[in-house]
Amino acid sequence: MGMRVGYARVSSLGQKLDVQLDKLSDCDRVYHEKVSAGSTKLRIELQKALDFVRDEAVFVVTKLDRLARSVVDLSIIVQRLEEKRVDLVVLDQGIDTTTIYGRLQFNILASIGEFERGLIRERSREGREKAIARGVQFGAKAKLGKKDIAQRWKILNPQAAAKSLLPSTMESADLRFIVSTKSIATICAKYGALQEEPTIR
Repeated sequence: MGMRVGYARVSSLGQKLDVQLDKLSDCDRVYHEKVSAGSTKLRIELQKALDFVRDEAVFVVTKLDRLARSVVDLSIIVQRLEEKRVDLVVLDQGIDTTTIYGRLQFNILASIGEFERGLIRERSREGREKAIARGVQFGAKAKLGKKDIAQRWKILNPQAAAKSLLPSTMESADLRFIVSTKSIATICAKYGALQEEPTIR
């Protein structure tokens, strides 16, 4: 068996790590922090611990809720440990993936996490489809309205420019409407290089 790496966490600065650190005293190295169980990426010491552990090491925590905020979060961390061939031991809950029974118990938890992730993806997809059916448009709000697009066509149309009705360069149009030249190019492409005046519905 390789190195034992411990991780301890409390949610606020007012809480103490003493009890957890005592239980992790037999670990070769212990990472600890005082931070709420938000995103795994925001727990700096946890990230350091997960980066540090190597093949055949054992990752030790006192309770599952010190490691992850949900079953989904837990399954992601477990997958990362498995990819590095690192076992997990949860002292207070008797989970030990160095044994076949502990690994079975943990695989069940990981499967539940994967199931929950699938449900979240399915609900998100259904919600998006319903929103689209109601006419909801996703993405950034267009900077140009229908009238602006029609005016843009007149600005960039060569015939209109020849009559000196309005400025003809993309730069002039850009200043007039305060949008990027990339947006102008997109409109040009959308309306076939502005050979015909766009129909605004």
